[in-house]
Amino acid sequence: MGEAEANLARVCKRFAGVVDKHEPYPTKFERMRDPFRVLVRAVTFQQLSGKAAATIHGRLLALFEDKEHPDPEDILATEDSKLRTAGLSRQKIAAIRDISQKRIEGVIPEAKALHKLSDDEIIERLTAARGVGRWTVEMYLIFTLGRPDVLPVDDLGVRKGAEKLYRRSFTPKQLAAYGERWAPHRSAAAWHLWRIADTLTPDRSPSKKAKAAVAKKKPPRKPIAKKKSKSKRASRKS
Repeated sequence: MGEAEANLARVCKRFAGVVDKHEPYPTKFERMRDPFRVLVRAVTFQQLSGKAAATIHGRLLALFEDKEHPDPEDILATEDSKLRTAGLSRQKIAAIRDISQKRIEGVIPEAKALHKLSDDEIIERLTAARGVGRWTVEMYLIFTLGRPDVLPVDDLGVRKGAEKLYRRSFTPKQLAAYGERWAPHRSAAAWHLWRIADTLTPDRSPSKKAKAAVAKKKPPRKPIAKKKSKSKRASRKS
């Protein structure tokens, strides 16, 4: 069990019962650190299957044969009609152009400047670009930069895992507040919640609290009056 798992098990008994059943949260990832490249790829992949998105992204890179990846200036200097030949929609072209412009303006930082920025600062600066949402940046923080304390509360898989583990529903705001106890290993918590969402069969039996609530609401049973037999009624009349 890794350090992150040990901490989660210490602060939460329910986590203690499941983290040892999963692969431990990885401490190393394949890192493509440059946020400009990451965001161009992320926008290209939006709302597409992995295979189709990879094909379009490959075609985009192929438009700039002399480079491994186009610079922001290259993209801004390329006509929309040429970018569309890669399979990009008008909306994605507009987003990629805005990402390029934000990089030139310094809003989207160089990779070497990332270590100076907090998670919140990176989220604020990268989501300033068109087509880039908070979830996209949180995935970048977790799986590319390896930031250890990120909890993507808007992720349906994370919330589903939490609901299975704790047998209650969570809004994003509620999960953010509840998840503060998992710091400074909230990325690992998200990692295991994703796996819980896929594997854990929730206990369908009602909790003690639920049973007590049902018992409290149940009205007291009234005694059933016994019916008088016909023979007794007849004897009284005679």
